[in-house]
Amino acid sequence: MSQPVEYENEIQTYLKRSVPYVGTEIPRMDGIDGTGIKIAIIDTGIDFNHPDLFGWGPDGKVIGGYNFIQKDQPPLDTNGHGTQVAGVIAADGQAVGVAPKAKILAYKVSEDGEGVSSELIVKAIEKAIVDGADIINISLGVNKTNAKIDRAVDNALEKEIFVVVAAGNDGPGLKTIGSPGRNFGAITVGATYNNLTSSLVATLEVDGKPYTVIPMVGSSKLEPISEKIVFGGYGKIEDLKKIDVKNSILIVERGSDVEGELLYFSIKEGNAANVGAKALIVYNNEPGIFLGELIHKFIQPEYKPQIPVVSIDREEGLEIKESIKNGNEASMHLFYNPDFVVHFSSRGPVSPFYIKPEIVAPGAYINTTQNNAGYNFTSGTSYAAPHVSGAVALLLQKNPELHHHEIKSLILTTVEPVSDAYGQEFSIYDAGAGRLDIGNAFNAKLIILPPNFVVNVSSDDLIAEKQFKLKLIEGTLDNLDVKFIGPEFIKFSHSLNDNILEIKISITDKNFGDHEGKIIVNHEDMKYVIPFLLHYTEGSISINQQNQKLFFEINHPEEWSFAKISVTNSKDGKRDTTTITPNKKAFIEIYENAEYWIDAKIRVNGNTTDAFNTIQISSLSENGNRLEIIEIPEKQIGIIALFVLTIGIFGLIKRKQSIAKV
Repeated sequence: MSQPVEYENEIQTYLKRSVPYVGTEIPRMDGIDGTGIKIAIIDTGIDFNHPDLFGWGPDGKVIGGYNFIQKDQPPLDTNGHGTQVAGVIAADGQAVGVAPKAKILAYKVSEDGEGVSSELIVKAIEKAIVDGADIINISLGVNKTNAKIDRAVDNALEKEIFVVVAAGNDGPGLKTIGSPGRNFGAITVGATYNNLTSSLVATLEVDGKPYTVIPMVGSSKLEPISEKIVFGGYGKIEDLKKIDVKNSILIVERGSDVEGELLYFSIKEGNAANVGAKALIVYNNEPGIFLGELIHKFIQPEYKPQIPVVSIDREEGLEIKESIKNGNEASMHLFYNPDFVVHFSSRGPVSPFYIKPEIVAPGAYINTTQNNAGYNFTSGTSYAAPHVSGAVALLLQKNPELHHHEIKSLILTTVEPVSDAYGQEFSIYDAGAGRLDIGNAFNAKLIILPPNFVVNVSSDDLIAEKQFKLKLIEGTLDNLDVKFIGPEFIKFSHSLNDNILEIKISITDKNFGDHEGKIIVNHEDMKYVIPFLLHYTEGSISINQQNQKLFFEINHPEEWSFAKISVTNSKDGKRDTTTITPNKKAFIEIYENAEYWIDAKIRVNGNTTDAFNTIQISSLSENGNRLEIIEIPEKQIGIIALFVLTIGIFGLIKRKQSIAKV
């Protein structure tokens, strides 16, 4: 991808921004650098000839791995993606990664980073287990659920291997995370901006209504302005001659009305600035939002942006255009905010029963190792995930006795908050708990399990309770301070019994829907954050276990006619469904001790409402296991390399999307 001109000539420690920004200097002061930790990178291979990742074999940086593309060759990267990921984790030279002394196992499952069989991902995970990996980093993924990949990840987790996966680059829409990012046990990482001046965000309001806009690469910081808003066609010189643009915020359409004409964003910006506009908004010429560039290889040598330019999606752009009348006023503000979720970062939810993504880390404008001894800026959740993998390596080196779920808790509960352009914290669907802070995790003295949770309440059961196991690394539980942050209609209380923190949530108002909250635990001068999601539904579903059968009962304040019930085994994701009516009982057979997630879709007066519940089963005999259905090997499915983020620099041409190959 292109990079802002002010960074083109920087040749220094290329990860000096994002790596210190997430707190690595604190463990380094104690000599913690990843020594003794093996990290498996499942990707396009690694350029182990790069001076910062040098060496193949027992004495090198890349101590092993496997080439699943060319089985008689070492896993040498010919694409660059795997090398970029590896640099963030463990570069040790001119660039310095999060865990520079960690060793790497390289598994090449793709030649070009765009297409690979899911079978190769599974085989690579299995090989990493055999080869003794401590951590597996997967910055590849599919744009849908893949049961085989998820089962392979589960197998690694059962072997006490920490698995870190990228959320994907299909944001900013909700429900855009695929496998293995959907996996319950893996830690799924979204992307924030980096700690540099390209972390520019923007706000726009028209007549007091806020809109989502993205600053174009090359735009400059802008103090808040409030001016009239004017529509200027496509931003051509002839369009702007017809209207009074001076001191306005100008909005124009992307592209041109003349076939084949290339109206670069830089041309539109120059035209607008030359007639006195103070800022420019470009709305898309097809659905969706985009990230544009003012600085690109086709600009005139003397060109320099004069006014800020932002992009907006087509629907909102047309809404603004149609609403413009005499006297309409808009306000715009561009400012730096590195702890801001990047628009491309895939969002949750993936399930009503757990939270994804769980955390975010720098993933925009990351300058890391590139093939052929190079360095280059790159963006994507592919580069957010390895920041977390490196963090895990540091914590494992310091605390080798801890289980992977305990390390996960340290990382997730010690985050820093991430806020949107209006100062409001991002939803857990966008950012999980918050942004990675290795320094906080390294200094933490308390492990809280679970690190996040989902609870269900309904009109006939307004109270939810949850228990947390507290494990001390150091100190005592004296003077533990527990607070609640969330909606006012949620009443919160807690008690501490030995090492168990018990909380109670009560609902005081009919406010059906999904609600987010946080429990803040202060201990030994450290703040721990436990985010949660509360489902408040009108109806409910109750469960009664009888041997290997789960029987269900629907409750609703209104007359209901039908319900579809889905039961998911949390251990392997296997799902069974049944239906129920007021005159027909329903049950599902189970064959394994596990926690089961129950999701009911209830038909009431022609509408469908939700109800949720969970049940922990521990009474089944081990010989009552379900017979497995033999699976026919699936065809190759498309794998999207999550690093693909092609920036649209033409006013006419849509940003290309990576396409799954079948």
